[in-house]
Amino acid sequence: MKIGIWLIICCYSIGSLQAQKPQKLGWIWGPSLGWQYQSGNFLKASGWGLFAPNDHQYMKINAGANFTWMQSKTTVIPEIGFTYYLSNNLVFPFVQAEVTPYTLTPKVGISILSIVDLGIGYGFDMQTKQDFKPLKGLTGSVTLNIPLNFY
Repeated sequence: MKIGIWLIICCYSIGSLQAQKPQKLGWIWGPSLGWQYQSGNFLKASGWGLFAPNDHQYMKINAGANFTWMQSKTTVIPEIGFTYYLSNNLVFPFVQAEVTPYTLTPKVGISILSIVDLGIGYGFDMQTKQDFKPLKGLTGSVTLNIPLNFY
């Protein structure tokens, strides 16, 4: 009899337990500032959003502008980018793609907590801007991502 009551209490307790609700995916967002060399020096300014599809990988989407002084004039080139961080350790690798109206630039690199990104890649010229030199060839970049929130 005691075992029967004990089993009923255990079954009721287990049946009434609720698992932890899964945490929804949150976004970390903020501005970034960086330098890139691609047929000349560029100052990069953008806004970004970072999310984690799982516990070990992160994805970042950014949109901004590249500023340069070439051929005696200031030029601003819009850019969108996508970064895939392959780990969640202190220093981890990433792959990145950046697109402007004039180039497609795939990159690889390392990141320190996704705050400082060091990348190298190759820019493919899709269209040359009028009265401007082609933006193609090897590229290197350093970017500082400033998170304004955490989840």
